[in-house]
Amino acid sequence: MPLDAILRRCALPTALLAAGAVLAASTASSPADAKDRPAATKKQRSITTSPRLWATVNVCDTRRHPNTIGLRASMPGSGKRGERMYVRFRLEFFKESDGTWNELGPSGDSGFLRLGSAKYTRRETGRNFVLAPPPEGRTYRVRGLVDYEWRRGRKVVRSAKKRTRPHKGRITGADPKGFSAAECTITAP
Repeated sequence: MPLDAILRRCALPTALLAAGAVLAASTASSPADAKDRPAATKKQRSITTSPRLWATVNVCDTRRHPNTIGLRASMPGSGKRGERMYVRFRLEFFKESDGTWNELGPSGDSGFLRLGSAKYTRRETGRNFVLAPPPEGRTYRVRGLVDYEWRRGRKVVRSAKKRTRPHKGRITGADPKGFSAAECTITAP
């Protein structure tokens, strides 16, 4: 049965997620380049278009992480004292019947996670989501959407969004090591 048919049977598309299955893998943020100087120079691009702003799928239905999609994100700091960085992970599924990507819903949404001070060059964090296995002979296509916010107190001073894409470079928490993709296909066991 296709994913969209399963979701039509349920009141919410969150039925795709296994009960209580949102797991925080690698949710601890770390200043990835804490020893580097802040990247705030006149010649540098805006931090919302920086190559240090990226999102990727780093886990996709592996032996160690069955029915799991892992998302990883990096965001550059502004170098400004008093600013804090926040990131939010959301899942989207591909609906075969109309060829569109749709948000999974509340269980596929991490909410905003505080990464810490924006004085560092960049910070990274990740989140794993465990999905209910697809019915026999079926697959799910899933990808991530990441929202970034730089805040001063409660005020958002800048924001950005990224869809998951392959990323070149070291990917913390990847399974297998070095794995990075735009989306994840989860197959029936």
